[in-house]
Amino acid sequence: MNIKHKIVEFMREQAYKPMLKEELARFFEIEKNQYKDFYKILDEMEKEGLVVQTRQSTYGVPERMNLVVGTIQAHHRGYGFLIPDDKELSDVFISAQDLNGALHGDKVIARVNLKSEDSRSQEGEIIRILERANKTIVGVFENSKNFGFVIPTNTRITMDVFIPKADFNGAKTNQIVEIEITKWPEKRRNPEGRVINILGYKDDAGTDILAIIKKFNLPEEFPEDVIEEAEAIDEEIPEKEIARRVDLRDKTIFTIDGADAKDFDDAVSIEKLDNGNYELGVHIADVTHYVRQNRPLDKEALKRGTSVYLVDRVIPMLPEKLSNGVCSLNPKVPRLTLSIFMEINDKGKVLGHKVVESIIESKERLVYDDISDILENKDETLTKKYQHILKELEMMEELCKILIKKREERGSIEFDFPESKIILDEKGKPIEISEYDRRIANRIIEEFMLISNETIAEYMYWSEIPFLYRVHEDPDEERINEFSKFIHNFGYSLKGSQEIHPKELQALLKKIEGKKEEAVINTLMLRSLKKAIYSSESQSHFGLATKYYCHFTSPIRRYPDLQIHRIIKDFINGRITEKDIEKLKAHLPEVASQSSRRERLADEAERETDDLKKVEFMEDKIGEEYEGVVSGAIPSGFFVELDNTIEGFVHISTLTDDYYHYDDQIYGFVGERSKNSYKIGDTVRIKVAKVSLANRRIDFSLAKNEEIEDEEE
Repeated sequence: MNIKHKIVEFMREQAYKPMLKEELARFFEIEKNQYKDFYKILDEMEKEGLVVQTRQSTYGVPERMNLVVGTIQAHHRGYGFLIPDDKELSDVFISAQDLNGALHGDKVIARVNLKSEDSRSQEGEIIRILERANKTIVGVFENSKNFGFVIPTNTRITMDVFIPKADFNGAKTNQIVEIEITKWPEKRRNPEGRVINILGYKDDAGTDILAIIKKFNLPEEFPEDVIEEAEAIDEEIPEKEIARRVDLRDKTIFTIDGADAKDFDDAVSIEKLDNGNYELGVHIADVTHYVRQNRPLDKEALKRGTSVYLVDRVIPMLPEKLSNGVCSLNPKVPRLTLSIFMEINDKGKVLGHKVVESIIESKERLVYDDISDILENKDETLTKKYQHILKELEMMEELCKILIKKREERGSIEFDFPESKIILDEKGKPIEISEYDRRIANRIIEEFMLISNETIAEYMYWSEIPFLYRVHEDPDEERINEFSKFIHNFGYSLKGSQEIHPKELQALLKKIEGKKEEAVINTLMLRSLKKAIYSSESQSHFGLATKYYCHFTSPIRRYPDLQIHRIIKDFINGRITEKDIEKLKAHLPEVASQSSRRERLADEAERETDDLKKVEFMEDKIGEEYEGVVSGAIPSGFFVELDNTIEGFVHISTLTDDYYHYDDQIYGFVGERSKNSYKIGDTVRIKVAKVSLANRRIDFSLAKNEEIEDEEE
């Protein structure tokens, strides 16, 4: 047990009364010449929110003082919620006047002032800011003669930033700028800052995406030492390295990816064995051969955590020389891989597997749509072109369907949410937005990666080696109960909602398929589930209904995959010692936490760039009518999603034919007189009323649909 843990445990004891640092040092029998180091540890613990120093200079733990440590999640209307570090505690509401200078993302300590009988609802005020999240802020500059101010593009930061004239640094009105905070906000005073970077005018091509990159503090360039290490990598594979690997260069192995993909992590092969079973080979780029632990490349990859796929660019986890070059499984060139071969029977059961370090040469770079056209539409031209691998492709389709059936039988939940495909012109303007097709070739690769991830996770779990898992916790009983009440309105029910099995939710999805209420139930079911994260502890994956799962198949773009490749290679080569096991136990929780954090950040940035381009696409569509589906509702109105995945908001004030009241039982509105309703899942016809790029908002109004009115008459 380390000293920090001992201090916290001591302070949590019932008999403990807050003590001065000198008293604590004496209690823990610290030598006088080590007092300085001990006080430094207390300072660290205070910054981490583990202990709190009172006005009397005594120390205690937050929970014994009615205090909560956590992160502020601000709302654009000014108030916020404290999300506690301790996941057992519920969120604390913080009014705008009680934020006391805290901004979105800051790590803070709050005093809980009001606890209602409903333990989920509590209010508090910020008493201390432990760590500032927004050292720099991106926003629109406005010049006001003797001073300037910046309106943050992040609507969760609700204070404008005051800029003294001396700190304009050439900024002009309507330019998007990056500023550094020089004075933090206080109770009734806005923050101050200075302009450190001018990104361009609001309407300039590319400025909008650049602003989002700066907002999320995404890395734009690699540090010099990282570039140097990457450039020094030899692209020639030494004969000595080839000799120690399993040589698969003569095997029929190929990649299947999207048409615009440049980094190829995974390749596949398939054969029918004499006993009628399939031998599926999944061959993953051996990135760890080039990215050595604790070297600059590795440290930068961990810092980034993941590649970020924005609408007009990729911010890669690894430099291009690796991501698109020496690690990418490009066709007709030898590449180092980590291969897993699985023997799978006609019921989808993996009867055995082997993992080997290998060298491959991909025979083809195939594209999802082409392969789908061969397998779904029997396209003659493409079938002729790929005649030499047609047998393998048909075998892959067979096995894919077997694996889908196996997952369905065990209760794996399959959400069918549309993904957006956004096409931009050379100036970055969106010219087409549609729903992304998920066809048979996509499904083949998805299923093969899923079965590889499961097989590897189970293998390493039973090997009793510290590992990094992808876990998805069981949903909260409370949330499932709420969801169960909601679906009761549609005549559905769940069995055993106290300890729900994913099979129950999967059965429900099958029942609602193609029905009017499918969208609403899909959406609310997803909200009832927790988010999948990385963990050094093996827990089940609820959504996939599997006991063991990990991410093994994308080491070019995800750090967890890179980390577990190292562990697997050391294990299969008999290189893991007791000392290594202890090091991994200490290191993996931080890798899991960092990877989960970076994944969340990447998801937010990707979603924001998509939303931005969707709003931009609708700017010239004002007055046009579309048909859509009600996709969400809040007391002030409801959201409507169009066929092309674009979503807009219908405000309650625009419904003029009746007085409408929000009904949280149906997640929608009911007319007082007419009993007419608008709820999630309903089809409505809308008109584009207003588009605001600055607020990332599209407003719809309901259109008069003559056909519908005729039917009602």
